[in-house]
Amino acid sequence: MIEHFWLIMLGLSLLAGILSGIPVMLVLAGVPVVLAYIASGFGAFDLSFLRAYPQRAYGVMTNSLLVAVPLFVLMGVMLERSRVAERMLVQVGRVLGGTPRALALAVLLISTLIAASTGIIGATIVMLTLISLPAMRRVGVPDATASGLICASGTLGQIIPPSIVLILLGDQVSNAYLDAQQRAGNFAPDAVTVGDLFAGALVPGLLLVLLYGIYVSFRLSGIKSAPVVETEPDVSAWEVVREVLPPVLLILAVLGSILAGVATPTEAAAIGVAGTLLITAARVSATGGPDVNPDAPPQLEPSTPPAPRWLRHVMSATAAVGFALVALRLTGVGRVDLSAAQVSLGAGSLLALLLTVLLVAGLLLAVVILVRAGVFGAALSQAVTTSAMIFGIILAASMLSLVFRGFEGDEWVHDLLTGLPGDHTSMLIFTLLVIFAMGFVLEFVEIVFIVVPLVGPILLQDVDPVWFAVLVALNLQTSFLTPPFGFALFYYRSAAPADIATSTIYKAIVPFVLIQILTLGIVFLWPTLATWLPNVLFG
Repeated sequence: MIEHFWLIMLGLSLLAGILSGIPVMLVLAGVPVVLAYIASGFGAFDLSFLRAYPQRAYGVMTNSLLVAVPLFVLMGVMLERSRVAERMLVQVGRVLGGTPRALALAVLLISTLIAASTGIIGATIVMLTLISLPAMRRVGVPDATASGLICASGTLGQIIPPSIVLILLGDQVSNAYLDAQQRAGNFAPDAVTVGDLFAGALVPGLLLVLLYGIYVSFRLSGIKSAPVVETEPDVSAWEVVREVLPPVLLILAVLGSILAGVATPTEAAAIGVAGTLLITAARVSATGGPDVNPDAPPQLEPSTPPAPRWLRHVMSATAAVGFALVALRLTGVGRVDLSAAQVSLGAGSLLALLLTVLLVAGLLLAVVILVRAGVFGAALSQAVTTSAMIFGIILAASMLSLVFRGFEGDEWVHDLLTGLPGDHTSMLIFTLLVIFAMGFVLEFVEIVFIVVPLVGPILLQDVDPVWFAVLVALNLQTSFLTPPFGFALFYYRSAAPADIATSTIYKAIVPFVLIQILTLGIVFLWPTLATWLPNVLFG
């Protein structure tokens, strides 16, 4: 106990700082530094450890993979603020909202698409609460089922790729796996990429959605007296396709380019931002712009005359130009390498150059439209704030990790894990339990950048890295749903009507938490669910 005194003090100080309400970023960075200086006065800490921090911070800021994080955040914020995701939910609900079961399944389906396109849990849950909860109550869906479904569906962005959680896990798991294999004597291990994690999470994520759907169908099958709201006759199939198809194509373009090995996650994120600019600009052009305020009440009709129709056609043409450029690149007909400042004089390259100019012009026009509508500035500000928070926590967690190692915490973790009875399975179960408990008080960013670097080099000597990452993502999602501290429940409580009691929300989420645990157990027992698709796609 005495030899670990400073580690115990570090843990207690961090817990006290977090519970005090001080921003987590400041706690993770400040408490370790203060304790390190105090311990150095007693000869228990070598301050030379802190000299490595600038290099660590520089490594974080120059990590090309992490560039994808602010791009995906901007993509999600723009889709949310422009109400593209909201209109997608409303239109499908108007078509399928005739029965409680149909509407609930429609909410689950659209929530899956929203999770894949935005990945912003808090905003997704609030939006689902404001839009889908009144509709589900009108057709007779019990408050408990509706509440549980919204909370659970809103957290799908943790596991459905492209997911920010998986991007951050990809960075840390890759480093930990390399360290683990080198410790085991393998100095040329296969690299673990974010594409591997996206592919690995796809089947478990869809399995989770399927189990949600089965439970909701079974739960609502006995409702006989629910009032039936007829499908609105003025909603054509084209209206639904027009609202749903662009985001779906965007998701397929982003995820497909990564899984096909055509683009890195950062390049795919750039594609996603470009596509989002075009979709949101076309949306704003069609509505006149004022109803893009996410705080305004839902509405389907524009409050001012829409912009000229030719603007929407320009956005569509720009998207077509982008697809043409990708086709030229994939077929090898033409390529414009702006980084090398070289363009060959071949017909294909000249065509690619012309299309590039048209694409840039179309994107600039989209930005102008969004700036005039007040969307771009607000979305950019929110994305910068969110990204700064994420990177601030990453840098703070790096400082905590450095001080933790200075107190020989890495050796303590190694002794703790290797001292557990059994093999690597018991280590993995213990790690998942610790992560689950940490999820009550910490966000996923802190957990990923604190826990994985500590346990990864030990666990990943015997555990498949993709399987481990998927288990961690599912575990975090389960923790965010579990009462009484689940973050998802707090988001829902802030937006739900006052007549829905907090106790009702807590009871409602229990079946979905059990489904989460069931899915986690299935993936734990059958790792192939997480490793099959990456092996098929990437070998």
